[in-house]
Formats: sequence, structure tokens, C-alpha cells
Amino acid sequence: MIITAVPASPEVHTLGEGPVWDADRRRLLWVDIVAGAVHEGTLDGGTITPARRHDFGSTVGAVAVAAGGDLIVAERHTLTRLAPDGSRAELARVLPEDRRSRLNDGAVDPAGRFLVGSLAQDGREGEEVLARLDGAGVTYLDTDLVLSNGLAWTGGRLYSVDTMPGVVWARDYDAATGGTGPREKAFTIDDGLPDGMCADADGNLWIAIWGRGRVECRTTDGELLAVVETGATHTSCPVFAGPELDTLVITSATQDLAEPGPLDGRLFTAKVGVRGLPTPYWNPSF
Repeated sequence: MIITAVPASPEVHTLGEGPVWDADRRRLLWVDIVAGAVHEGTLDGGTITPARRHDFGSTVGAVAVAAGGDLIVAERHTLTRLAPDGSRAELARVLPEDRRSRLNDGAVDPAGRFLVGSLAQDGREGEEVLARLDGAGVTYLDTDLVLSNGLAWTGGRLYSVDTMPGVVWARDYDAATGGTGPREKAFTIDDGLPDGMCADADGNLWIAIWGRGRVECRTTDGELLAVVETGATHTSCPVFAGPELDTLVITSATQDLAEPGPLDGRLFTAKVGVRGLPTPYWNPSF
């Protein structure tokens, strides 16, 4: 099945990423990593209208929202809490200050813990992390990744993307305790680079394919079920949004394109015939 996404707003992002649906406030959040910005907007049908922007002094890899409306923001090396009144406080340092890496994609687990990965900015390979902020502070699930990216939970397992080798990893994940099983390779993607990811209510994964202008729906064993074409070469991340969680919102980027086309860097929406899982709220008590 091939589905065509439609542009949802005229704004163009250098590295649009990490869309999040805040159901209680009916708002969409996303980031422009290179611009160091967190965006808020509304979703009306297939149209996204930007409403507010929060600027930071460094890259912003990901954002998530708490039930009370506070945001947790992954800056270059640290996690920051942004309150509804605009005040900010550093929560934790994930990467050393002198490390030539930055935080990248992040997401909240079903119990409210925030996970975030990293990527190298100096050509190093195999030293990047997948970290988790919980009651014990920052713990590291992985320390040997090339480019930590999309995260999704379904069927009692955590699925995580390592972009450059094209691997989707899987491990058992007990949300109640935070306990994890051994990491194993779920499947690989050979055509394009897997980027951001989310899960639907049927237990399948929706994975943005950087460099190929599409989102792929795959089973957790890797079987290809559907393709959503965006027309934006660097498609970066999907999320299910809207009151019924039946609209797939997709980000994209102009980064690394010598001559960006008219759709590159835009936000997109698509009706894909399935619903997503509710986005868990970050629990600041962890």
C-alpha cells in the first residue's frame, strides 16, 4: 500500500524532528535541531498552525511533555525542564561537556521515564549512547551505537534505531520496574537510513527513511506493510496525532541538501487507516 502525505504548513525547517502529540492540550510539539528551537502548534484536520517557539542556545534533539504541561528538552549535552511560565532548570547532564557528540532523538516510556540517544559530531563510530533519566539519575542502556535514533514501545518491548548501520534493535522492557532484557537485532533496513519511529495500535512500527522521502510501516519482524511518500528527501520522524490519533504527522529537513526542493523541510500529514498509541507523559518524579 502506498499513501501520499500532504504538506501541512508552509514553514521550512533545517532539521525538523521529534513530533509529539500532547492530547490534554491538543497541541503538537516538534523541534528544529539545528535552529535550537522547540515549536508548538495546533493540528486542525491536515493543517498544522505554529503557535509558539522556544529558542535555546544549543542544538535541541528532542522534546517531551509532562501531564502538567512542563517540557523536558534535550539540549546538546543536557536535559532541561521548561515550565509553562517559561522558567528553565537543568535536570541532568547526559554527555560530558567536552564530548564531540550531541543528544538526538528521545521519547517517553510507558511509565513516564525519558530516554534519549546521541550522535557523534567528529566522525567517531560505535561510542554513542542510549540513556534514560529515572529515579536513579541517568543510566545508560547502550554505549556502543553509531547514531542513536527512533524509539518505540509495543508488545512489552523497546525498539530502537541505530541509523548508520540501518539496524532496528529490540529488547524486553518492563515499564513498571524499568528492567530490560538483552538487546537483539529485530531487522535491518538496506534502502535509505532509518530515522525517527513510532508504533501504532496494531503493534506495527512506522519508520522515517532519511534520504528516501518516505515513512515505512513494518511489522516488528521487519515485513514491509505500507509506504507513505512525502516528496521530502530527508524525511525524519513520524507520530500519530489528533483527537483520534488517526493522523500521521511527519517532519523533514533541508540539511545536507545542496538544492532543497519545495517540499524539503516541511511538515506533512497523512491518513494511513490505523490509529496510533497515546503518547505517554513524562513523569518528572522519575
